[in-house]
Amino acid sequence: MATKIFVNLPVKDLQRSVRFFKGLGFSYDPQLSDDSTACIAISDSIFAMLLTETKFREIVRRPIADTSRTTEILTCLSVESRASVNWLVDKALAQGGQEVREPEDHGVMFGRSFSDLDGHIWEIITMSSDAVA
Repeated sequence: MATKIFVNLPVKDLQRSVRFFKGLGFSYDPQLSDDSTACIAISDSIFAMLLTETKFREIVRRPIADTSRTTEILTCLSVESRASVNWLVDKALAQGGQEVREPEDHGVMFGRSFSDLDGHIWEIITMSSDAVA
């Protein structure tokens, strides 16, 4: 069986966060969702598990990071092209996400970053085939 990743994120408003991620073109998986958890399929092997803060506290039993003051996670997704980077980040910004920093162009790698509605930082990058090799 192929390895999959499930990134668990606390959210303040579950339905608002689901709308945000669906607006980025990701799909909602009702089989792995309930009133306190929503599964967002980013790809066949990458999933964001959005949990209400109450549900998240039941699992981790530690304080939830205040994303207005600290960074608890930096999730980086690789996409196929510079246009895809710009499309995805522009969609996030149009839906209330915040740009984290200026775009970075390193020749073989281009990337942009945004924070989602709950302050979780997402980096979206593309790399040339030379960089991957």
